[in-house]
Amino acid sequence: MYIWINIILQIAVLAIVYYYIFLFFKGTRGAQVLIGLILLLAVLVGATEIFNFGALNYLLRRFSVYLSIALLVIFQPEIRRALAELGRQPTFAASSLKRNTIDHVVQATILLAEHKLGALIAIERDIGTRAIRETGTEINANIAPELLASIFFPHTPLHDGGVIISGNKIMAAGCIFPLSQNTELQKNLGTRHRAAVGLSEETDSIVVVVSEETGNISVSYRGRLSRGLDEDRLRRFLTALLLKKQTESPWKRAQKKLDLTPEGIAESESRTTKENADV
Repeated sequence: MYIWINIILQIAVLAIVYYYIFLFFKGTRGAQVLIGLILLLAVLVGATEIFNFGALNYLLRRFSVYLSIALLVIFQPEIRRALAELGRQPTFAASSLKRNTIDHVVQATILLAEHKLGALIAIERDIGTRAIRETGTEINANIAPELLASIFFPHTPLHDGGVIISGNKIMAAGCIFPLSQNTELQKNLGTRHRAAVGLSEETDSIVVVVSEETGNISVSYRGRLSRGLDEDRLRRFLTALLLKKQTESPWKRAQKKLDLTPEGIAESESRTTKENADV
């Protein structure tokens, strides 16, 4: 009896581990790679067992250690994000401070969009961006719409790069964001949009983009790009993400999939407003 209970517990633990691994990888670039590797290994292991390929079985066992190292390298961004989520601590920053940040970012973004001035603004959340900040120029100034917008005016030294905001401060400008290598992105996307997606893939930052050609506003979060936002939708998007409660467990957050449609953003904002009113 004890042996069966032990076996059932082991199976349950493995099932839970595999389930949450797939949740963390779901929707990322590494998901397809993970599925491909699983299928390849399943075919190879199945072939060695069915056809009794002793040499192939021996090679698979010998290369298992190297395969583990290769997996760490291949899935480094996803693993880093998952560990950051696990170590994430609840934060209880004042809602008024975050609302001020949202208002300032929205005002600056609309001003830049009206003048068709390209911009790249990242709002840091829980995963730090120190390495990205160091590629630019430190500012460490209180955020203000006029200051934020003036950074992106043409011919200024810092306009051709990204701005990083942390809390209520502009931490750095002229930063170089990592470009996304996602082949599923539209071919007509420019460098700014790819940089926005790239940073949102590696961190949980919210990245606002203003197109220099059209003045259109886009937002990237978790590697997903939502385009063609107006002032109202941009404000709802930022409100839904920055003012939501932070007391949920990492497992619960992992199961939630952000709806980037206007309806999804509006629904998320409605829940956030109700939660803040109950606090």
